[in-house]
Amino acid sequence: MKKTSLKVSALALLALAASCGNPSSNGQLVGDQTRMSYKAPLPIGMMYVPSGSFKMGASDEDIRGRNDATVHTVQMVGFYMDATEISNQEYRQFTNWVRDSIANTILGNFKDNPDGTQRVDYKRINWKDPELQDQLASLFVPAEQSGWGRKEMDATKLVYTYRTFDYAGSIQHPTESRSKYIIQHDVPAYPDTTVWMRQFNYAFNEPIAMQYFWFPGFNRYPVVGVNWKQANAFCVWRTNIWVAERDKMRMYTEHRFRLPTEQEWEWAARGGRNQSPYPWGGPYIINKKGCYLANFKPMRGNYAADGGLYTVPVDKYNANDYGLKNMAGNVSEWTNSAYFGSAYNHMSDMNPNVVYNAKDNDPLYMKRKVVRGGSWRDVSYYLQVSTRDYEFEDTSKAYIGFRCVYTEVNPALSNRRPMR
Repeated sequence: MKKTSLKVSALALLALAASCGNPSSNGQLVGDQTRMSYKAPLPIGMMYVPSGSFKMGASDEDIRGRNDATVHTVQMVGFYMDATEISNQEYRQFTNWVRDSIANTILGNFKDNPDGTQRVDYKRINWKDPELQDQLASLFVPAEQSGWGRKEMDATKLVYTYRTFDYAGSIQHPTESRSKYIIQHDVPAYPDTTVWMRQFNYAFNEPIAMQYFWFPGFNRYPVVGVNWKQANAFCVWRTNIWVAERDKMRMYTEHRFRLPTEQEWEWAARGGRNQSPYPWGGPYIINKKGCYLANFKPMRGNYAADGGLYTVPVDKYNANDYGLKNMAGNVSEWTNSAYFGSAYNHMSDMNPNVVYNAKDNDPLYMKRKVVRGGSWRDVSYYLQVSTRDYEFEDTSKAYIGFRCVYTEVNPALSNRRPMR
């Protein structure tokens, strides 16, 4: 009896040891049960663009773009895209965060990390506090130098610093130290408000230059004067605050906010209308009532004929079939893609994107980034969803803005829609 009871006890111990870490498996293959539960994110203000395929390129005879935008069938995975262009109000959230973070650094507000390092303890700064203004005097232009007789924030001090990792370079040289491929970016956060004067000779645009970005009346207007690097910095910042909040709730983060690829932009702009020249279909740029369907340069330059002398609020004009507004006109939009004239002949047909090839040492060639959609100062040709254009990444214009995308990497949840 004793031997039998000992055998039973030993078998029980073995069974208990085998079930440790997963007591509910009952010896069956049930998969890893240690991960947190997952709920797909629904970014506010974004619309879902489903997976699919489309014929990218000019849908009609296009003499200018016959070698630049040849028809090419591509397959796209679904993603979220901002329903509107990034507005002044939204971009100010970024510049305010940068301003307060720099102030907290100067004031010595830090927190300890688990690994013993420190990080800035972000707190909102009361900029009306005279005592704090004295402590943060280095961030202000003195009254005698401002031109207005009062001190003001020195926008050049608002620099956003972040780091990226060059995965492609690291993969090509796996034996080298990974630290070699960590790249630091120091990007001025504040938009260039002087674009309204610099880019229009012999014109009185001082009032709009002085008010456009900060004045509440322009809150819902698209931010301009932002170059490609600044648009990317905004995406990184938006990702960081998004991840930080989801981490607090112990939730996964699928991907990151970024600029759309050129192909994603065109797929989204078409709104499911595969062969149409405009986001609303076409071929006309006015409706049956004679109203223009976008903000651009009608006729021979009657800018106000469409309801806007320059930019208009980001939520004006009807959305396309994916719920995206102003995919044609208002402001052109930065994409993540580099501009090459023959890109369509060499890119992949699955989630394509053309980026700068490091083997090409032409400094001007590498800086050309695709902009899409046309703007308030462009003729209707540039409003077509297939029309390509470019600008240099370190330049800012009064007619170029941007919007973000967020990749949907879980196809099973592709029928979900974000909150408006």
